[in-house]
Amino acid sequence: MIKNLQTMSADDIKRVAVIGAGTMGRGIAISFASAGIAVTLLDLNEDVRTQAISYIEGIYAGMVKRERITQENADACLQRFSTTGDYADIAPADLVVEAVYENLNLKKSIFRELDKVMKPAAILATNTSYLDIDAIAAQTTRPSQVLGLHFFSPAHIMKLLEIVRGEKTDPAVLAITEALGAKIGKVAVVAGNCHGFIGNRMLEPYVFQSRRLLLEGALPKQVDSALQNWGMAMGPFRMYDVVGIDLEWRARQMSETKLEQGSDAEMNIRLDDRLCEMERFGQKNGQGYYRYEAGSREALVDESVEALVVEVSEGAGFTRRAISDEEISERCILALVNEGAKILDEGFARNSADIDKVYLNGYGFPKERGGPMAYADARGLNDVLAVIEAFEKEQGSIWQPSALLKKLAADGGKFSDIANS
Repeated sequence: MIKNLQTMSADDIKRVAVIGAGTMGRGIAISFASAGIAVTLLDLNEDVRTQAISYIEGIYAGMVKRERITQENADACLQRFSTTGDYADIAPADLVVEAVYENLNLKKSIFRELDKVMKPAAILATNTSYLDIDAIAAQTTRPSQVLGLHFFSPAHIMKLLEIVRGEKTDPAVLAITEALGAKIGKVAVVAGNCHGFIGNRMLEPYVFQSRRLLLEGALPKQVDSALQNWGMAMGPFRMYDVVGIDLEWRARQMSETKLEQGSDAEMNIRLDDRLCEMERFGQKNGQGYYRYEAGSREALVDESVEALVVEVSEGAGFTRRAISDEEISERCILALVNEGAKILDEGFARNSADIDKVYLNGYGFPKERGGPMAYADARGLNDVLAVIEAFEKEQGSIWQPSALLKKLAADGGKFSDIANS
């Protein structure tokens, strides 16, 4: 029988349920099973459940073939899986992780159901990338036991786990899940409940700059190459091709909030929308910002996309100009730094090292640079602030410097000096 939450440890999590047997749910389930924890995958679609088990068997077979584990170990892991289409079957689980697609109303309805069926001491987690943890927790009678567990895809491979604390999340629950994250081989970082948490909140201004650079005169290959040469594992447009350009596009279509026509935000996504309307969704269907030969992941420049970039740019009223690789890297990387400073200042990260862990383990930031905040500290915050203020004069309030950055630069301090409770 599970202990009281205040006296529990990660080792008391013996059974986990995962809601949603799609790609993300499967990866999360594999992460737990590989660490010796029994997992039940719940999906209302029987075909999806069948496909999930077949996929999981294939993953373990591949590990055996590559001699990463023995057949005996693979068999033991597979025996830890079960599937169901009935919420009543997951009632005994110690932890449940909801991993359906990003729709707040759907997640709310799932948590109302979980609150009814799960045992009183169960921890309830959502795998949301952006959504409000408190709005989800409010659907339950146990908000102190609700938090975010944001895995990164593919979840059984990616090391980063953002643990998102809601306003009412019990510190004991955070401690249990932090230790559990380590047990399943993840680098766990606690984040506050803001839009996008740490990683995706910082990604927004980074991607904003990369898209704006296309409107101003760059092309996808130049932006990607400049950032990869700077040290990033992958440029933003190659990244979007890998994850799927259509994910954000479909989310925008479902959203009740529409961007104002002619606004910076609306102009910035015109190219993405045009590509998706042409069914150029990325690597998964062989064409996105780049094109891909059958069976190959090599990103090939597509001249029709480059022509579309120019068309969209000129249609938005931009006069295209030559842009240097240095400008590309400065704008994108310092956008990350400035947003990271705001997150730290607002208390949504405990320290700058946690922000760096997120970017080193989930977003391909170069390890030799230490993470965005360590990079800024090493470069000197006076210099970072001066460049950001110059961008602000040229491009407006999108570059408003973080108050913390300004204070630390004035005092000769560093981001590493700041610690939040």
